Amino acid sequence: MKLLQVVFSPTGGTQKVADILTEKWTDEVVHVDLCNANFDDPGIAIGPEDIALIAVPSYGGRVPELATQRLGTVKGNGARCAIVCVYGNRAYEDTLAELKDVAENCGFQTVAAVSAVAEHSIMHQYAAGRPDAKDKEELQGFAKTIFEKMAGNQMQTSELQVPGNPPYKKAGGAGLVPKADRGCVSCGLCAKNCPAQAIDPDNLKTADSRKCIACMRCVVKCPKSARKVNGAMVSVAALAIKKACNERKNNELFL
Repeated sequence: MKLLQVVFSPTGGTQKVADILTEKWTDEVVHVDLCNANFDDPGIAIGPEDIALIAVPSYGGRVPELATQRLGTVKGNGARCAIVCVYGNRAYEDTLAELKDVAENCGFQTVAAVSAVAEHSIMHQYAAGRPDAKDKEELQGFAKTIFEKMAGNQMQTSELQVPGNPPYKKAGGAGLVPKADRGCVSCGLCAKNCPAQAIDPDNLKTADSRKCIACMRCVVKCPKSARKVNGAMVSVAALAIKKACNERKNNELFL
């Protein structure tokens, strides 16, 4: 039996949640990085005896389109999986329902689902520091329950029910394209790490707005903190979701 982590985590929050959920399962984990700009079918032989954790962030209540495309090349072959969506304390809306459909279309058997909160990737004042100690304890409890179910080699007797329904909400454009300031030293790490290949290595100052998904990976990877989004636009966006984000949201487990 192999354990696979299939993760799309541009800024690391989703990866933190995935690691918490799987750290007690086994010492050996096969990592499938959906952020890899050169991602193709990883060529990993997955069988019905294997188990997988598929984790993505919620972008405007949807699975990031890039994650959907890349996950679609993975062949589940009946393996059991737990699906996870991670969001910045606003709402995840149709993300879990969409991820369940994508995973099952790949041939996975979804036996559990988790919604978890992590620090917002753009407006860091929301869910700052999460997942925190309380989250970790709760998620570890979820993990124990999920692993016992998946390791039991029991087929699902009924379809897993998760929030969200097709037709999914319309995916909105991000509109926040990071640009480099005077601190840029042209190291090229932003272009190298961009999941969408939206940054031209020969023109690092900006990004192609048609390709950029506002994942903020280039901002996180910049060693000089020289990439930023428009501060005024971020302030407006933060004000718009302030009411929805002020109350601490709880992590959820669906079995």
